[in-house]
Order: sequence, then C-alpha cells, then structure tokens
Amino acid sequence: MQYKSNKGFTGMGQLGILLLLIGVGLILATIVQIVIGMQMIPNNTGFDGIEKAIMEAIKKTENINFMRWMQFFSTFLMFFVPAFIYSWICNGKNIFWLGFNKYINGFQIMIGFLVMFSANLMAEPLAEFSKWLVGHFHQLNLWALSLEKTYNENVMIFSKMNGTSDLFLALFIMAFLPALFEEVFFRAALQNLLVNWWKKPILAIAVSSLLFSLVHGSIFLFLSRAILGFALGLLYYKSKNIWVNIIAHFINNGIIIVMMFIFSLQNKKIDINAVELKTEWWSIFLAGGFLFVLFRLFNRYSEKNLLMIENKQKEIKSAEELQLPNI
Repeated sequence: MQYKSNKGFTGMGQLGILLLLIGVGLILATIVQIVIGMQMIPNNTGFDGIEKAIMEAIKKTENINFMRWMQFFSTFLMFFVPAFIYSWICNGKNIFWLGFNKYINGFQIMIGFLVMFSANLMAEPLAEFSKWLVGHFHQLNLWALSLEKTYNENVMIFSKMNGTSDLFLALFIMAFLPALFEEVFFRAALQNLLVNWWKKPILAIAVSSLLFSLVHGSIFLFLSRAILGFALGLLYYKSKNIWVNIIAHFINNGIIIVMMFIFSLQNKKIDINAVELKTEWWSIFLAGGFLFVLFRLFNRYSEKNLLMIENKQKEIKSAEELQLPNI
C-alpha cells in the first residue's frame, strides 16, 4: 500500500510541499537579510554600492547584534517555518507530529549528550582526511579554503562577547535557536517523511544527514558534520521526541559558545580550531564502539516512552479522523 500522510498526501506530494515551502522561506530570508543589512550601512549609500557596503558592515563588531538577529530570522524562515507549515498541511495542526511531546527522561538526555561527545571524537580525523583528499583537486581545494576562511571570519564576528549578557544572548541565538530550527526541519520533518515513505530508516537518516551537513557550507568539515547529523538522526528515530535532539544539539553548540566566551574574555584571538577536540585517527574506532554501547543503552531507556508515543499517535489520529478535539 502506498504511504500517505494523515491528510492523504503521498510521499512525493509531501516532498513537493516541503520543497516549495523551503523555496518561499529562502526568498523571505533573503529579503529579511537585505532589510537588516540596510540598517548597518549609511543612508546615502548608492544602489550600486549596497552589496559592498553590507559586506563591509558585517565585519564590524558594532554590528554583531544585527548579524545575530539576521541569523535568527534566516534560519527561522528557511527551516522552522517550512517544517511547521508542512506538518500542519500534511499531518494536522497538532505539534505532536513534529516530535514535541512530554515523553522524555533524564537518561535519554544524558545519553544524548554522550552520543554528541562520541560523534565529535571523529571530527578531527575526518577533517584531516577530508583536507588530504580535497588537496588532490586544486580547484576544489581553493574553494574549500575560501569557504573555511569565510566561516572562521564569521565565527570571529559572531563570537565577540563582552560580558555575561552577551554570553546568554549568544547561547540563545547561536546555540539554542539553531538547534531548535535545524532539528525540527531535518529530523522531525524531512527525516520523518523519508522514514515513513521509503521504509528504510538507515537510508532516510543518511540522506537527511548529508543534507544537514551540506547546508553548513564546509567541505573540510562535511564528513564530520554528516556523522554528527547521523547520530542526531538515530537519536530521533529511536526516541520520536524532538526535545532529545534539541537538548543534545544545544549542549553541543553551547559548549563551543562558552569556550569562545572564555577566549574573548582573555583577549585571545578566537580560532574555531582551538575549541575542537584534538584526536588521533584511531579515535574513530573508539568513538564507534562508544556509540554502539550508548545506543544500546538509549534503546533500553526509550522503550517505555516509545510505546506511550505510539499509543498517543493512534489516539490523536483517531480523534482527528472523527473530527473530535485532540485527546
């Protein structure tokens, strides 16, 4: 039997709706970026010089809050809004279908953090391997170096913090909100659609993880972010609770922000490489072993919650089919 959503949309139909919403979100995000960018440049800037003026303005530390809010609105419009509207159209207005539920426990959160830590053990060796591999292709290597330079420059701008108020603002805008928006889109919307449609969870998780890594715009870190995305994908698939992912993703982002804050207070030059775990190539196998054990434990502490979530889904679906209020 062909897979259909609660509202009767086929898998291809749902994908089409999601892609359309992403396109609209991208257009709106671009408009917002231009509007915010215009606030950072002199009023007398000519039309031909707007793009150059904005590029120069974003490098100035006094415009950091403009940049942070630009990032917020961009990710909100490109990821969260499309995922939310897609779920409402295809499955109904109940946010339960996006994984927002109360069935979560402390063990899931703790293991989720350890999963993120273990996945990050693979980051350095994979990045080094990527640099070695890309180095064999001159033009690709030049492009990768350019992306890396731009990324590090943006990190230096965004991570400039002068006090605890800046730290909390950065944690909210740069750590929590991206975790919320990205997890809702890539796991609760895209991955969930592919899992239900293809009936091949590992393939669905792999595809959504590769797309997750792709949007971060780094060639050298593509493999390590894909591994991180795959770990997050497994967490969601085995918990069906998006809060597990959001919290794990937020803690992962938050640790980096706090370390950058410490560097900022010490007036040290902020280098993203300085806050990454330095590990050897064999740590990939060590991390793989950790992940295997951690997910076995995660399954054990998620079984009861999974059963309650599945029962709740049946109740909500039956209530919606009967056009009754959600239970």
